[in-house]
Amino acid sequence: MSPRIVASNDTIVAPASGPGRAAIAVIRISGPRTRDVLEALCGGVPPARRASLRDIGVPVIDRGLVLWFPGPASFTGEDMAELHVHGSRAVIRAAIDAVLSLAGTRLAEPGEFARRAFETGKLDLTEVEGLADLVQAETEAQRRQALAQSQGALRALYESWRDELLRAQALIEAGLDFADEGDVIADVSLKADAIVGDLHAAIARHLAERGGELLRDGLRVVIAGPPNAGKSSLLNALAKRDVAIVSEEAGTTRDVIEVHLDLGGVPVMLIDTAGLREAEGRVEAEGIKRALARAGDADLVLWLVDATAPCWDVPAGLAPDKSGQIRATPLQIRVLNKIDLAPDAGAGREAVRVSAKTGDGVDTLIENLAEKAALATETGAGAPLLTRTRHRVELEAAQAALERFGVPQLSPELKAEELRLAARHLGRLTGRIDVEEVLGAIFAEFCIGK
Repeated sequence: MSPRIVASNDTIVAPASGPGRAAIAVIRISGPRTRDVLEALCGGVPPARRASLRDIGVPVIDRGLVLWFPGPASFTGEDMAELHVHGSRAVIRAAIDAVLSLAGTRLAEPGEFARRAFETGKLDLTEVEGLADLVQAETEAQRRQALAQSQGALRALYESWRDELLRAQALIEAGLDFADEGDVIADVSLKADAIVGDLHAAIARHLAERGGELLRDGLRVVIAGPPNAGKSSLLNALAKRDVAIVSEEAGTTRDVIEVHLDLGGVPVMLIDTAGLREAEGRVEAEGIKRALARAGDADLVLWLVDATAPCWDVPAGLAPDKSGQIRATPLQIRVLNKIDLAPDAGAGREAVRVSAKTGDGVDTLIENLAEKAALATETGAGAPLLTRTRHRVELEAAQAALERFGVPQLSPELKAEELRLAARHLGRLTGRIDVEEVLGAIFAEFCIGK
């Protein structure tokens, strides 16, 4: 990417480590006065990219490690430094106040270090988003996906598509220059059509894969079934703690309860819902309405069956569609609960047999869930996956332009325009063009010191 002009000449400072007491805290500084800050507070500038033990502050605030990263060979592309000090609130506050006492310095805004890296061409937008996801990753699979994106996996893919689009556009425009030579126009049109056809198919495959988005946001798993089937007990068993009220009284669960789990590195949002039956009051009716909505939107539904009173299908009239079944979801698992009370129930039925009360079969269910979650988020041939709604919106717009390009009666001039539109949307993905309106939302995801 070509470098951009940095919007601010201020030198910014912020803690880059987490809040609270710790052995070590990291304070980051970036901007044109970084060298002046080090000279004023540390008695000079240490060798580049080497940790040096120095007294910090006048009078001395702490003794710690100082690192100097002269631009443009730094994270932000500007002169940059880090102070590694003891991690008490008093030391951190005093060190930052000492930096802010110098002219031309101020506290950094959320994500401002990363934004400066983008503005100086060190990162593109997909790499910035991958970095944000890496900071927030909670599972191993999320970490791997975010790391690949932060290192440019998506950028390389989207830029290669944009290069192909520009090649097709050049062919169409070359044909316009030889409008009076029919054989030339036919030849370049065939070549451009082949490029666009391959690109259209590649983008369609990319859009069809939801694994990256599911991995980033978490797989939504809804526990659904009739009242007293043991949904809340199963939720507690899977979460390995009491998160839902358990009672023999039907209709105890009135609202949706959510628990976040890590299943084999895949983040899962486990959702307990109200029992599906004819409601006996307005509050319960609202709970059932929400349960049906969640079941319809789920990535995976656990349909819970009470072994003492088996109900294998959703009661007629309560399901979201006329078939009497939960709306089609990518995956479903039937779970037969209370096998401690009815060990012979469900013979011949395909279901995971559990007792939420005793714990029997719960580990098997967790393994089954982990397999389904891995299946839903698998990366196929190893190609980078789409991870954000912003990406999907731009790619769908580019795809629509490519589809209009393929209209047989479209003139060469309009075909060239459709390719320009498609290339524009791909350029917005990486931040090459016209992205000011999305920058605030992207960088607001970061903590102050990143």
